[in-house]
Amino acid sequence: MSGNVTSLFRSTAAHSPSMAALTRESGEAAGGGPVDFCIPCNPYFPTPAMFDEMAGRLRDIITYYPSSADTITAELCSLLQLPPQCVAMGNGSTELITWIDHLLVRESLAVPVPTFGRWTDQPMETGKRVDMFPLQESGGFALDLARYAEFIRARGTRVAVVCNPNNPDGGYAPKQALVRFMDAMADLDLVVVDESFLEFADAEAEPSVVQEAMLRPNVVVLRSLGKNFGLHGIRFGYLVANPALAGRVRAMLPKWNLNSFAEHVVFMLRDHGPEYARSLHQVRRDRLEMAGQLSALPGLTVYPSQGNFLFVRLPVGAEGTVVRDRMLTEHRVLVRECGNKIGSSSRFLRLVVRPQADVRRLVSGLEQVLYGSGRGAAVPEPANGTGYSSGTAAVDRLMSETNGAGLRGIAAGAGAPGLAAAPATGTGTGTGTGMPLPAAVPAAPAAAAIGPTPVPTAPPQAPQAPQPAPVPQPAPYPGPVPVPHPAPAPQPMAAPYPAPAPVAPAAAAAPYPVPAGPVPAGPVPAGPVPAGPTPPGVPARGGLTAAQVRGTNGLESVPATGRPGPQGWPNAAGMSRTG
Repeated sequence: MSGNVTSLFRSTAAHSPSMAALTRESGEAAGGGPVDFCIPCNPYFPTPAMFDEMAGRLRDIITYYPSSADTITAELCSLLQLPPQCVAMGNGSTELITWIDHLLVRESLAVPVPTFGRWTDQPMETGKRVDMFPLQESGGFALDLARYAEFIRARGTRVAVVCNPNNPDGGYAPKQALVRFMDAMADLDLVVVDESFLEFADAEAEPSVVQEAMLRPNVVVLRSLGKNFGLHGIRFGYLVANPALAGRVRAMLPKWNLNSFAEHVVFMLRDHGPEYARSLHQVRRDRLEMAGQLSALPGLTVYPSQGNFLFVRLPVGAEGTVVRDRMLTEHRVLVRECGNKIGSSSRFLRLVVRPQADVRRLVSGLEQVLYGSGRGAAVPEPANGTGYSSGTAAVDRLMSETNGAGLRGIAAGAGAPGLAAAPATGTGTGTGTGMPLPAAVPAAPAAAAIGPTPVPTAPPQAPQAPQPAPVPQPAPYPGPVPVPHPAPAPQPMAAPYPAPAPVAPAAAAAPYPVPAGPVPAGPVPAGPVPAGPTPPGVPARGGLTAAQVRGTNGLESVPATGRPGPQGWPNAAGMSRTG
């Protein structure tokens, strides 16, 4: 029976099998499955009382039609203090990613890897070119936004994606750096900021860019509800953008794309804001304690995370698929081995933050599997190189040969001046990523830096031959209370963002004039979208002015975050900051 369970992992592509499938294969009764460190959700919300209330209403919930999506969206927007015309709700964030790809991605999309698999798989399935920017293990998988911008310019990509925090590593980009990146990419077709896990971040008081997205012509922010509320099975999420972009997606969604469970939960939330805020606070505390306990295991590396999960590298010589299978069959603990994620390998696990009782069981199981002499330790001796699951090696090879186009024989940058074809095998400086570094990026033309003057950094080192990853020696945590795991420090800009590509004379347009009087409500005339940020007081194409978004006449001084929501619910920009 255990062989059938572990075989489910080998038959999935970029994702893990569902808990329902695992329960069927194991023959266990519902609720009797393993301790789940695989599916990232909130273990403290909904509260038991909320579950009891939903159970008491089960017959009505599943018997009758839900209200229309517009009704449910209006309630959510009232809760989060968002304009309904700037929001589209979907049957899970994956439905919204699908429609973003179909409606707003024309030819190419750039995304840092490793990341959530749908951002690579979905556009490849519809024939788009996917330019994958490898996050380097040697840099802790931190995203350098300036280098990412250079990569986008060199590839000529038309859509950029940033997941903040990123899945699976939990890396975080500071808000102001992300806003500068959005403005530097103002000439792209689209910039997507996926904030599906942002509710669990505590690096900044107000980390979201939803308010900034509504004022820009080409930015979409994606938010998840199932992950934050611990209700993956309900499938609901939303996006925020200017009314033109949000309206295009909303117009394609079915009238009843949200089910009755989603409606019931959204209308319950108004009375449970304090409980939700407390649940997020507890997850953040658990993340610090869990990181400390895992870091004490010899040879195990824990990367800084702002999500509700931790990305860990196993000791040299350990194979993630073996660790995963033994943790499940011997200790009834389910972990996420990341060998089938592009840009990762079988040496990495993503472990969901859970209460301390569960973490003790996880740590005890890892100690026995990795170091236990009586059971056949997974780390017998240091090994050279990095072990890969076959699925990862095949996908990485395909990506190297096609630059994510999905069609063999199409070299990266073919036909584009100044771009060299991606080699079939790479010699990147990051060890163990399974990813070749992109072709050398030409220096950006001299241009004024966006935002504050960038801090110069040391020049990049010349590429070297791959070396075995050194086994880190984590510092022991003094006393029974672990030292808090530090949030990642803001990354200095290595260089000014590359300037947008020059606009052909025929397509050039004069910048929007700043009106002398009040900006009239209503649609903005169609026309070319100028590069760079929208001038103050002028609505983005199809969008709203800052005053209109904040519900003022433009003369009052109102913080960008708006007013607190009902019953302790803050607005979307600082949704999790109370409690």
